[in-house]
Amino acid sequence: MQLNHLSLTHFRNFTRLDLAFTAGVTILVGANAQGKTSLLDAIHYLTSAQSPHTSNDRHLIHFDALQDSPPFARIVAEIQRNALASHETDNAAHKPKPLRIEIRLVLNSIGPANTQRLRREVLVNGVKRRVSQLAGVFNAVMFLPKDMRVVEGSPSERRDFLDNALCQADPIYAQTLSEYTAVLSQRNALLKQLQERKPGKDEITYWDEKLCEYAAALITTRRAMLQEINERARPIQRDISRGKESLRLEYLPSFLESPRSESGKGEEKSSIDGEVQAGAEAIRSTLMIALRRKRAEEIARGTTTVGPHRDDFRFLANEIDLRYYGSRGQNRTAMLATQLAEVDWLRQKTGEYPVLLLDEVMAELDPMRRADLLERLSTAHQAILTSADLEMFTEEFRSRAELRRIANGVVSPFQDA
Repeated sequence: MQLNHLSLTHFRNFTRLDLAFTAGVTILVGANAQGKTSLLDAIHYLTSAQSPHTSNDRHLIHFDALQDSPPFARIVAEIQRNALASHETDNAAHKPKPLRIEIRLVLNSIGPANTQRLRREVLVNGVKRRVSQLAGVFNAVMFLPKDMRVVEGSPSERRDFLDNALCQADPIYAQTLSEYTAVLSQRNALLKQLQERKPGKDEITYWDEKLCEYAAALITTRRAMLQEINERARPIQRDISRGKESLRLEYLPSFLESPRSESGKGEEKSSIDGEVQAGAEAIRSTLMIALRRKRAEEIARGTTTVGPHRDDFRFLANEIDLRYYGSRGQNRTAMLATQLAEVDWLRQKTGEYPVLLLDEVMAELDPMRRADLLERLSTAHQAILTSADLEMFTEEFRSRAELRRIANGVVSPFQDA
């Protein structure tokens, strides 16, 4: 996977940008608030039309564009995939055709009150697609300083990490997740209605069965992925920590109780592993029992309290739960090892090297971890890094990278700055 060209119009810090990229490492150097993070955000947005920096896509439209009618932002990218996908291969030239991805964000005024509503449009090679159909078209892994929230933050941060990776690698998972979300919304609406009346004989059972069907597929896939990530992350964690730490990632379904021990160690696993390893049918049956047991509570609350939307996983280093007891250095190392493992996992699943996007990550690492990361990045097919300080990189690493300066939303060759 390679990003050949990126064009931005009214996206975050940029009024207009046209930028070509090559394979290997590109380093963007600039002070804060010059557009470094916005540029990486635009590239990563191509994977799923979701931004890690805002839940409201209106904020992605440059403020100058708000004077337009209608206000809009646009990302256009040319992507080069390898020749494994034969249907994308130009037989005459014996090389893969590039893909053109375009995403438009348009802010329309609706009704007499001119209420603004955002519309997202996705086109792949000029053909309109649903947002969900972006899954697997372009793959990227982004490293952000705030990714520490995956280790230390709420369960939703960890679920988003799993879902983002899986949706890039597995379009079927992306579709199942979309269907589960729709069923969950319908079931929650019914639960609220049942606060005012008694349920019919089969109406809640129907939604329970649909929910469990999709939930079992999601949980099975998530846990298999987490095991595969862990197999790759464990040796990375061991290397970066110089043999001091053993990493384990453990999936925690919400329908099983797994009390955390007072020591924070991971020996209290209840029956999680046994139940989940038993397969999708065992998960479906167990979740059905949990839903029946919690039905009165869920009707009272008007929401579904168990399922993949409430699941979690945890990072254990030497069997210590890092969310509660990890040091800053341990947690940073665990997240870095997990994301590097994700890179290899995506390559193995898709046949494509994902584009690596690293935003000011060097400043978050001590010299030992920084050297280890640079060594691994030196073999990346394509990596785009940002930094306020070029001295964060060794002279040897800089000599093999393309250096560019970014200031006030303008990108130029570093030596011309």
